[in-house]
Amino acid sequence: MFQMIGKRHKVLIKALCLLFCTGIMLLGNAGNVFAAEREGSRVQDYDSLGIFNDRTNPPTVIREPGSNEAADDLKELNIGNNLSITYNDGQGNLSGTLRILIILTMLSLAPVLLILLTSFTRIIIVLHFTRAAVGTQTSPPNQVMLGLALFLTFFIMSPVLSEINEKAVKPFEAGEISQQEFFETALDPLREFMFGQTMKKDAIMFFEIAGLEANVEDIEEIPTSILVPSFVVSELRRAFTIGFIIYIPFIVIDMVVASTLMSMGMMMLPPTTISMPFKILLFVLADGWNLVIGNLVRTFYY
Repeated sequence: MFQMIGKRHKVLIKALCLLFCTGIMLLGNAGNVFAAEREGSRVQDYDSLGIFNDRTNPPTVIREPGSNEAADDLKELNIGNNLSITYNDGQGNLSGTLRILIILTMLSLAPVLLILLTSFTRIIIVLHFTRAAVGTQTSPPNQVMLGLALFLTFFIMSPVLSEINEKAVKPFEAGEISQQEFFETALDPLREFMFGQTMKKDAIMFFEIAGLEANVEDIEEIPTSILVPSFVVSELRRAFTIGFIIYIPFIVIDMVVASTLMSMGMMMLPPTTISMPFKILLFVLADGWNLVIGNLVRTFYY
């Protein structure tokens, strides 16, 4: 009885193995037929395009790179099995996404450009000298000083910004100039502004450090890498000179008050406690803010 059952199991196992092998062979033949049909359809598609006649080894590149004849043909390149990154808009300019990325990067550098390439440096230093000369430590507060300096900078730089907008921004948005021309055109008004405020001796100093021949008479001959630090040094010199001139009348008041207190024998009383109200009174009666800000702005026009 048990021997009969064992024989039947062996026959059943052999039949299952035979069926399994037969199924694998049928699946392989079906895959080859499907691949052949697919290859034939693809070759037929290539033949319909008239690109090649070789049915044995069809190419993966329909149009070779560099085969375009016009700017619009760049969009029609069909390159297979390659990783491509689109960085232009079909006209040789940067795409909108990459332009946004560059603009965001420029915005992160905007504070540095605002401080070093405009009139902001001279204005904020003179305003801090004025507050220190009067003797008020926190009045006006720093926020007011920075806001005033920022708006004065926009007022002084408005002709330069308008020129950049008319000569660089609008033509670039209209597609009349390339990106390289845009940067060069936008930089020219800033270079002219910095050149007019830069002292010759500062430019000569940086020319000598760089080992170049000094030619500060023509703006075109001065590299931007030399013009920018020369402009910053000149702005610092002018700001400290104006600050010293502002300090003079208030120093006189401090000296008069200090000598008066000593002559009265009041040596324990701090002179600044008595002199600060007189300095504030002098500043208000002389209309100090009008004089300081008005003459400070005029220094950029002469």
